[in-house]
Amino acid sequence: MSEQRETIAVRSGEELNEDAIVSFLRKSLPEFPQNETLTIRQFPAGASNLTYLLESDSFEAVLRRPPFGPLPAKGHDMLREHNLLKALSPKFPYAPRPLVLGEGTDVMDVTFYVMERKHGIVLDSKDSEIVPSREEAKRVSERFIDLLAELHQVDPTTGGLEKFGHPEGFTKRQVEGWLERYEKAKTEDVPGFEELRAWMIREIPPDGEATVIHNDFKLNNMLFSQGYEQVNAVVDWEMATIGDPLFDLGVALGYWAEPNDPPGIRAGFQSVTTHDGFYNRRDLIERYAKKTGRNLDYIHFYQVFAHFKLAVIVQQIYYRWKKRSDSRCSFQSLW
Repeated sequence: MSEQRETIAVRSGEELNEDAIVSFLRKSLPEFPQNETLTIRQFPAGASNLTYLLESDSFEAVLRRPPFGPLPAKGHDMLREHNLLKALSPKFPYAPRPLVLGEGTDVMDVTFYVMERKHGIVLDSKDSEIVPSREEAKRVSERFIDLLAELHQVDPTTGGLEKFGHPEGFTKRQVEGWLERYEKAKTEDVPGFEELRAWMIREIPPDGEATVIHNDFKLNNMLFSQGYEQVNAVVDWEMATIGDPLFDLGVALGYWAEPNDPPGIRAGFQSVTTHDGFYNRRDLIERYAKKTGRNLDYIHFYQVFAHFKLAVIVQQIYYRWKKRSDSRCSFQSLW
């Protein structure tokens, strides 16, 4: 197996003030060494919040901050993410433990936090140099779905977790919210959309059990041990909340590609899960049901909605591109 490239040099325009961070850590973290040089590198994955590796001879940690530039009012909330991990990590040790929060500091003009470093293998695209054997792929599939089931066993009403969501009407709000996002990013009429809208509104499942949900549970948000015997960590908790566990399962299934998926889906998800040995989605559903005892009669709805949600995200990206492209054309036409 080839060695995995975990970090890269910090991208241009996303540099941090190294001296200010060193000064902050020396004041805030007793375990931070007083006389060592700090090296900062960047984790390349992720298109939302920025993640950096802080490393010296005897210390390592991870820093999370919002992206540079204007931020939406409720997006990239580092205070919330820090506090959620602080409440969750004692109950679910796969969630990294936060070490210190930087709020209202002179280190940077945004809130950030530093958390423990977790090590492991990340499985991502089909073309990656890291490809599990058939036996390892089966093991990865089982660890993946078992860990999602374990997360959904965490009591969401204790330890401060109850502050991180409003489970009543959760799925209804999600459907209505993502339909609204689509309308705002719409560029043309798409055949079948009105039928899909009517179906989703009509088929919204009734409120059921509420649990902690990750809301972006997928393989490349997990760190595996050598040999894939266990999961060392689950990362990227930005969208975690208290809600319907089957919504979380639907999102996870939406990312899980199969070799016989339609060409459009295969093109969009060049996932390692299309290799031999990985469970298919039906296998994952059956194992989750066995592990949790939950009724999965509505799982088709959650899978449909997960794909719709991904389609809206793609449409939003296209809308932004088209808007910029049209603006350039309009400007050029003046000349």
